[in-house]
Amino acid sequence: MQMYKVFVNDCLIILTENVNISTKLRKVNFEDVLFDEFIKFIFNPKNEGICLICNDLRLNWKQFKSHFKIQKAAGGKVFNNLNEVLFIYRFDKWDLPKGKLEKGESIEQCAIREVEEECGITNLIIENKLETTYHIFERKDKLILKISHWFQMKTNYLGALKPQIEEGISEVIFKNEAETIEALKNSFENIRLLF
Repeated sequence: MQMYKVFVNDCLIILTENVNISTKLRKVNFEDVLFDEFIKFIFNPKNEGICLICNDLRLNWKQFKSHFKIQKAAGGKVFNNLNEVLFIYRFDKWDLPKGKLEKGESIEQCAIREVEEECGITNLIIENKLETTYHIFERKDKLILKISHWFQMKTNYLGALKPQIEEGISEVIFKNEAETIEALKNSFENIRLLF
């Protein structure tokens, strides 16, 4: 069953046609949502989220997106030869490298470029497409829906990693399975979806 999971910080918005979905979130018919009230609700840190029941998911998703400026991004979940995962540390959270799509660039090209720029790494090979994640934030009085396309990548790169300081990244490191589990405790919900 297709659904969309959108995050505002750790507040979850689910859009689905499945009226019988098992969730602790309050269920509301998409057609009954008043957008201005909805925005206040999702930006209230006390709210855990909401489940929007759609009559036509494709149409309702299009309507939902129309309320936001869309920002497309791409990034990678990168494994090295030791099966460790590449993490960046930014804004006091562990994250995966990603960034904005540039004009004329494919999503795959963007993902590789952003990982290279943010981590100082090379020799990246895309293995497969992962889940697409969605999150909403406010910048300069604009509501932005960031759509991030993720790819599983591998690398045999053995050189030094270099964080892109100007992007607010203070650390870049490969983490083993135990370290990854620990890092995900201090990460974003949409990043946890990729593990």
